[in-house]
Amino acid sequence: MDINNPDIKSIFIPRDLSWLAFNNRVLQEAEDLNNPLLERIGFLAIFVNNLDEFHMVRVAGLKRLIDSGYNRKDSFGIIPQELYPQIKSAVKEAIETLYSNYAKIKVELEENKIFIKKFPELNPEQKKFANRYFDTNIFPLITPMAIDQGHPFPVLSSKTIVFAVKLLREEKNYTALITIPKVISRTLRLPSDKNEHAFILIEEIIREHLKDFFKGYEITAHALFRVIRDSELTIDEEYAPDLLKAIENEVKKRPKAKVVCLEMEKESNPQLQEIICQEMDFAKDEISFIEKDMDLSFLFEISAQTIKPQLNYPAFIPEKIEYENILEKIKENDFILHLPYQSFTPTLELLQQAAKDPQVLGIKMTLYRTNDDSGIIKALKEATKNKKQVTILVEIKARFDEERNINWAKELEEAGCHVIYGLPGMKTHSKMTLIVRKEEHIRRYVHLSTGNYNEKTSGIYTDIGYFTANDDFARDISNLFNVITDYSLPSRWKRIVTSPDDMREYFMELIDREIQLHKNYKNGLIFIKMNSLEDTKIIKKLYTASCAGVKIRIIVRGICCLIPGIPELSENIKVKSIVGRFLEHSRIYIFNNNADPQFFLSSADWMSRNFDRRIELLFEIHKQEIKEQLRFIMDTYWHDTAKSRVLNQDGEYSRVSSAEGRFNAQEVLIKHYTA
Repeated sequence: MDINNPDIKSIFIPRDLSWLAFNNRVLQEAEDLNNPLLERIGFLAIFVNNLDEFHMVRVAGLKRLIDSGYNRKDSFGIIPQELYPQIKSAVKEAIETLYSNYAKIKVELEENKIFIKKFPELNPEQKKFANRYFDTNIFPLITPMAIDQGHPFPVLSSKTIVFAVKLLREEKNYTALITIPKVISRTLRLPSDKNEHAFILIEEIIREHLKDFFKGYEITAHALFRVIRDSELTIDEEYAPDLLKAIENEVKKRPKAKVVCLEMEKESNPQLQEIICQEMDFAKDEISFIEKDMDLSFLFEISAQTIKPQLNYPAFIPEKIEYENILEKIKENDFILHLPYQSFTPTLELLQQAAKDPQVLGIKMTLYRTNDDSGIIKALKEATKNKKQVTILVEIKARFDEERNINWAKELEEAGCHVIYGLPGMKTHSKMTLIVRKEEHIRRYVHLSTGNYNEKTSGIYTDIGYFTANDDFARDISNLFNVITDYSLPSRWKRIVTSPDDMREYFMELIDREIQLHKNYKNGLIFIKMNSLEDTKIIKKLYTASCAGVKIRIIVRGICCLIPGIPELSENIKVKSIVGRFLEHSRIYIFNNNADPQFFLSSADWMSRNFDRRIELLFEIHKQEIKEQLRFIMDTYWHDTAKSRVLNQDGEYSRVSSAEGRFNAQEVLIKHYTA
């Protein structure tokens, strides 16, 4: 096959269809009986949250293109008008599977004495309890909203669940809305027998009490619906005099953005459907009808409130490596931590020690996402209080964390930190910390990571943190901070590679060199792990390597637009996806280099946005001990047969089958680190 003139559609999987396939793999985890029951309902909730975000970003962007009349082919050879029906069909099928699984899982929950009840199913004691909760907690919160000439249709923010109510009084029809409050839990745990857990959704309590809101009126119909809006921010950053203010203003516009998805109860009144679609400027034939409980993300609450340890993953305590003085440990030797199998605590302790150490002069750090009540934030504020020079780049364009990051930025500024908001047109996605300390001379300590400085996700995302006091590394990171925070041009790096400057080109050179070495020595191998593989230039280069005979092994959790196994194109490429207990988030790249392998860690996936529109970091590992750790990690994942799916030549994923039995890489790694 001619790589330079191929039928593009035959060699790429469109990005959005590949993402939907990934979300279906999440859904398959809810079906997997090897997973504990309460973890399986968690996968249903994750699937729903993922799909919401897909609508808010990807479907919203596609609809904008279609509405504008844009009809050019994308890099995968497909136009928006062709892609949208395929997405719509795939989403419809996935939702049907979701609710089929939910119905089966509800039966299993009931077998384990966990009940999600409708109001008529409650016993007298439970009804009394629910009624009292309505009177004291729900009714005072709700303000019904009439819809008429004097009361325009209200602004309903994304992911809001609402009752539309049709009323009759003196032969005249009226319409009103009741929004389900977001400030209280969606679920109410009911009194029940010992070892039983009974729940009811608050919308079911409200449904039972709708008449209490409309005294003197007859309710002739009601319907529950849910709205998802376009949540992409549109900012001309180059001309925004105050980026923070511009982002704040755009976030405020989200509640009024275009509706991209409307879910309604299947048996809802046609007149109410008509009114809602008209008021929200939404096509009636685009409604997603839901048969059962709406927005299954409430299953997170059910899982959290149910105390049945046998229905959860076995608890484990991450390996905690104790360092009496972590700065001294870093100075002594480079090392890595593999999250969540090893504890995030040393990373936090690094910041805490630096904040208190009188010899530490300054701290520089990037923050892309962090958690509420963050120990990292507290340490940075303490460092400022202790007269350290603290410079923090807070990425206020981190999607769906914009508001939170704006608050962090303001809080850190008020504490005395020097806060940067990033570069116009770029997201700063690299994860790095630089600590400057006065010793016999000025010494700099560096932490680089494949993941975020987030104590919460560090327990469920697999990531790798790298600690070093190597002076070349420190000089590079120091210069990179200068590029981000000032008008400094990039230096010639010694230990790092960055985007948007040269990361794609560097990877291309590594692949080209592997091709050349394979021609000479016949041992070409590229072994890589990432979240997403979407960049068509890199994919074509991998196809070239495959045609040259280089063996390519890819572990990619989410989007993969490459197709393996195509004769005369990708016969030497194998792709696996691992979806399991932990979210696979680490990025590891290995090039055999004629049996003298080079190992790299990175914040970047192989996506166009990472190469062209983000500040990312790639760095090579030289210490042999760490190389051996990374090889062990990669080999362990590659041998997984429990949570792996193999991408086939037809673009579909299938479970790995093995005569040797079930090998769960994540479980093996837990045992390895906690033994």
